[in-house]
Amino acid sequence: MTLTRRLPRDTGLTIRMMISMAALAALYLVFVYVLLNAGVGTFAMVIVLGGFLLVQYYFSDSIVLMSVGARKLKQSDAPELHGIIERLVAMADLPMPKVAIMNTPMPNAFATGRNPQHAAICVTTGLMKDLDRKEIEAVLAHEITHIKNRDMTIMTMAAFFATVAATIVQFAFFFIPMGGMGGGMGGGRRNGNAGALVLLVSFLVWIVSFFLIRAISRYREYAADRGSAILTGDPAQLESALVKISGVMQRIPSRDLRHAENVSALFIFPAVGRGSLMELFQTHPTLAHRLEKLRQIAREMSA
Repeated sequence: MTLTRRLPRDTGLTIRMMISMAALAALYLVFVYVLLNAGVGTFAMVIVLGGFLLVQYYFSDSIVLMSVGARKLKQSDAPELHGIIERLVAMADLPMPKVAIMNTPMPNAFATGRNPQHAAICVTTGLMKDLDRKEIEAVLAHEITHIKNRDMTIMTMAAFFATVAATIVQFAFFFIPMGGMGGGMGGGRRNGNAGALVLLVSFLVWIVSFFLIRAISRYREYAADRGSAILTGDPAQLESALVKISGVMQRIPSRDLRHAENVSALFIFPAVGRGSLMELFQTHPTLAHRLEKLRQIAREMSA
């Protein structure tokens, strides 16, 4: 019989997620209002924005796994890995997620999906090679805490808003009536102003989404580290895993890191190519801060 360990609700994370969702919803309403007033047809709005939202929400796990070239594993493909996850989700009182593996020497893992009933955990071949069983268990407990906290949903939605805004900016010509397309000089000027406003608002939506992802991502990593410590009862194992991962990541070629940059915010350890602009806007706390937090948790647990 597996002992269920109660993961306490993180009030700080809950409040941050609620504020982030409210900010994103308000921002998106403004975005839609500006698009409608710029002359973007209702049909195009429903098809493009509504379709993007439904696809992103209902198929986010499959989309993310496909984007990194991960393949789903059956129980028979990796019985030991499935066994560890089954035991941890039973302790956390969660349904069994899909299990996937990504073929890369980079030692890492991430969880994705819209809720605990539609979640997936992906590990890399590098993680399975470089870490021992206890360390792998600590990393998986971290990812299971993400599922328990449901913080993947806010990450998925924020990423969706940022993607739509970036798409509008890149392909504005197809969506927005620009100046000089008819209607005389006055009409052309109005259309040009509307197009410029849409581009400006799209850029602002992307910027705000970008920073919201980073603000919520850093805090959720601390929360997941704490959850891992509670589930395993041994914070030192996650400390050891993070140190090992950090050491190997420094030796991974930048081209391999850049391949995974689009889902870096989901990984337990950031995958950002050296010299990339993304280095300036890290989605994760520093390794030193995470280790100090884990040592503090260890002191609390021993007391």
